[in-house]
Formats: sequence, structure tokens, C-alpha cells
Amino acid sequence: METFKDFSIIFVGLFLLICSALCLANAEVQQHQFVIQATPVKRLCKTHSSITVNGMFPGPTLEVKDGDTLEVKVINKARYNVTIHWHGIRQMRTGWADGPEFVTQCPIRPGGSYTYRFTIQGQVGTLWWHAHSSWLRATVYGALIIRPKEGESYPFPKPKRETPILLGEWWDANPIDVVREATRTGASPNISDAYTINGQPGDLYICSSKDTTIVPIDSGETNLLRVINAALNQPLFFTVANHKLTVVGADASYLKPFTTSVIMLGPGQTTDVLIRGDQAPAQYYMAARAYQSAQNAPFDNTTTTAILEYKSAPCPAKKGLAPKPIMPSLPAYNDTNTVTAFSRSFRSPQKVEVPTDIDESLFFTVGLGLNNCPPNFHKSRCQGPNGTRFTASMNNVSFVLPGNFSLLQAHQQGIPGVFTTDFPGTPPVIFDYTGNVSQSLFQPVTGTKLYKLKYGSRVQIVIQDTSIVTPENHPIHLHGYDFYIIAEGFGNFNPQKDTSKFNLVDPPLRNTVAVPVNGWAVIRFVADNPGVWLMHCHLDVHITWGLAMAFLVENGFGELQTLQAPPPDLPIC
Repeated sequence: METFKDFSIIFVGLFLLICSALCLANAEVQQHQFVIQATPVKRLCKTHSSITVNGMFPGPTLEVKDGDTLEVKVINKARYNVTIHWHGIRQMRTGWADGPEFVTQCPIRPGGSYTYRFTIQGQVGTLWWHAHSSWLRATVYGALIIRPKEGESYPFPKPKRETPILLGEWWDANPIDVVREATRTGASPNISDAYTINGQPGDLYICSSKDTTIVPIDSGETNLLRVINAALNQPLFFTVANHKLTVVGADASYLKPFTTSVIMLGPGQTTDVLIRGDQAPAQYYMAARAYQSAQNAPFDNTTTTAILEYKSAPCPAKKGLAPKPIMPSLPAYNDTNTVTAFSRSFRSPQKVEVPTDIDESLFFTVGLGLNNCPPNFHKSRCQGPNGTRFTASMNNVSFVLPGNFSLLQAHQQGIPGVFTTDFPGTPPVIFDYTGNVSQSLFQPVTGTKLYKLKYGSRVQIVIQDTSIVTPENHPIHLHGYDFYIIAEGFGNFNPQKDTSKFNLVDPPLRNTVAVPVNGWAVIRFVADNPGVWLMHCHLDVHITWGLAMAFLVENGFGELQTLQAPPPDLPIC
């Protein structure tokens, strides 16, 4: 009997070993090389020397399966420092590969290189990668598509074809010059000159129509559009003329499907939509334009288009007589009601395990500010409102990146003087956040302050917009984590009233939350990934001004709860 028992234990053990070996056999190590280089790119009649990856704009699409490992060697042949962030990848214990400059690594200097190595674990859908250094991500970005593991399928009918739709923002200038000039003057930076779909502005701009992006579809087929807002500073509406969009996923998490005619994405966000070829064969415009929630702030009010083209669309008898594609109507620029109705439709496909018994209940204000002109500054350097300089903060702390070490390096090596761990968990001053705010609260303190979290702690954060300078919809992104958005609302968050609105059954899982203008959002996550993780507004103008903070998540017990050692080729400052 004992022999039989031993044999069955050995058999089960072997069976498990073979199973895990087969799973691993299906997982691949994918190796890529990204050369960061200046490339001539012509848009709006003018050629610019744009920073690209491998000479491509947008950059290459990476296609992987859940469970695969990516090894991307980045070689910097440009004249600027660079890093690459893999937006939305959990980076379990591989914080060194996350990419934000001076947070998890020092930048890759001109002439240098660094290999990002990480494994995708339990994520399926659409993410993206982009530069995380100055404003380079204006042109250095691309799609990162994660398909299900072998033998697994989508929870919706398999689409006939899949098309990444990258929404971008184009300056008829060098974006680095634009941000440097704004930093010099203290004013807000020049707005963009065009939006783009897959790198092309489309028919409504000068010198653009011959290169307009065309997306094919056939009558009767259902296709998947993987929409990514890669714009630098602008939330965008996106729609397709005469077609309904069925939302099935966002930020590489599945959603309970719902149908809409328009979607809104904050910078950093992705949305997967199914589109059916159920209209008369013809050409239909896809279009994107600004959702502008900040009042009296200048913005790019142009519209980018691509063409959804039925393969069976009739050809015109004579060239030049083709009817114009059908144009969709888009919401008004300030249509917050449409945004609210859209974001409140988001649900996970089934009941999820939302963290309860919260260990860390945090309250973060997010918003702009104005610094008084320093006495040693000429007035040309204080061109913000009434001779000030624009700034931004979370909980009245305007975040300052270190310059000699990365935060993760300083933490891991115990280097003193690089950061402090006294980021306030609640606002230092309680005020009427969305009301008429006293001028005395317009000027934040500066600092490199982190907030420490114990491994495994259950975290809730109320993120509250403020009306300092102007209220605005802020897309807040947390590196290294997905989180449940359990509620959102307008006005000041009120724990007595608003807790009853919490969805603890099937809230959506995301990596970037669009905090409503003049309102708040509540997120929850478990701090199960050790390292230093940046949380920031994904409007790059705001991160430049300091709308950021970082969490220091301590190691747990044992190897699987501990940050890995830094790779040998990690760039040094």
C-alpha cells in the first residue's frame, strides 16, 4: 500500500512538472532592439528631425502572449537622454525595467544602451510603451499588444482583424524646445498643431490627405480596434461615423461589454472596442478631438481623422469623383456629461475581489498652482498669470526628481539625502477643494517625498481635484500596479455620504484613472509589488510642473516578495 502511495505521489509530481514545463514551453522570450535616433519626419508641409525608434513614427508594435518575457535592448543614438516605460506592465519584482527617468533608473545617455527585461504575468489586452524622459514621448511611442496564453481565448467572439489606433499629438516644432521654453518662461507651453491617428493628421489638415490612415473592414465582419491615447497633454474623444463601438476592455483588463457611439480616453489610457461592418459599403471617417475640461486654458481644437474603408466600397468611375467619407459628429469640447456617462458604464465582467479591511486610507489632492516670481528672476521668466510661474502638486507637494541617483537605486543601496519618506497621506491643510480657494494655497512646497507602504498592505486612495488656478480632468497613472476604481463623483469627497456609492462587487481594473473635473475618484489596490513606483498626472505639462509622487513599497518575506537585484547594465548617473 505504501509503495502505491509513494508511486502516486511521484506520478502526481511528474504530472505537475510536465504541466508547468508545457506552460513554460509555450511562453517565449522575445528579443527586440530599439535604436533611438533622429529621423526626418514630414507633417503639415514641414520636415522635422524627430526622435524615433528604428526610424519609425509611431514606433514598432510589440506583440506578445501572456506569460512571455520581453528583452528590449535600447541603444541611444539621439542627442537627448532617454528611457522607455512599458505603460501598464505590472513589472512584478522587476522595477528596474519600469523606465521613468530618475525614478527606477538613471537615463540612457547619448551613445549608451540598456536592456529592459521583464515578464508579462496575467495581463491580456492593449498596453503601450513610450519614452519617459522630458517630452520625448511626443514621438517615441508604440503599441504593446498582449494576446491570451496558448489554448486560451478572448471572452468575446474572435475578431476577424485587429487594428491598433494610436492617437497622438504633433507639434510643428521640436517638442523638447517647446517644454524648455515653457520652463524658462514659467508660462504654459505652446499647444500642439495637430492630433494624429497612427502618426497621420488626416484629411482636415494641410499637406496631409494623401497619407491619411486607412483602416480596412468588410461587410459582416467584426473587428477589434485597440485605441490608445498617446497624446502628450490632451484627453480625446474618439468616434466612427455611423458605427457603434462595443467596449470590451481597457488598460489590458477585460470589461463587461457595453455599446456606445463615442469613447473618451485620457493620455495613457487604452480602450478595446469591437466594430461591426454593418453599414452600406463606403468610406467612413474615424475622428478624434479634444475633451477640454479646464476653463479659459488654450487648447488644440483641431480634429484628426482616419478612414474606415469597406473593401467592397464601390470605386468611383473617374478619379477625383469619389464621394467624401461620411463625417461623424463629435461631442462638444467641454461635454463632461458624455464623459461621465461613459466612465460610469465601466464594470469588470464578473464579481472581483476588491481589497477590504483597508490598512492605508489616503487622501490626495491633485491640481495646479502658481509660484511667486523669485526675486532673482527677470520678469521674462515669470510669464504665468499676474507675473507668476505655473506649478502643480499632490497634497501641496510639487515633486522634484533627483539628479544624481534614481530613487530605486537610492532605496536599494541605502543612499541618504536623495529622498524623504514624509509624503503626507492627507492634505496638510483642509479647505473647500472645489470651491473658491484662497490665494495663500496657490504656492506648494517642493520636495522629493515618498510614501512608504508595507508589503501586502491594502490601500485606498481618494484622489481629489482642486479648483486652484482651474479645475481639470486629470488622468492619474500609477506605475507597477493595476487598481480598482470603486467610485467617482463631483464636488468635494464626503466620507459620510460618498462611501455608499462604492462599487465593491464589479469595479473596473485600470492603471490610469481620469479624475473628474471638479471631482474625485476612489481607487484600491494591494501593495504586492516591492519597489519605488511613480504616481503622476499623465498630462506631461503637469508632470513637468510637479504633479507627481512615489510610493516606496517595502520587500515582504522570501525571494518572491523581494525586489530583484539590479541588472549589470543599469545606466549610471
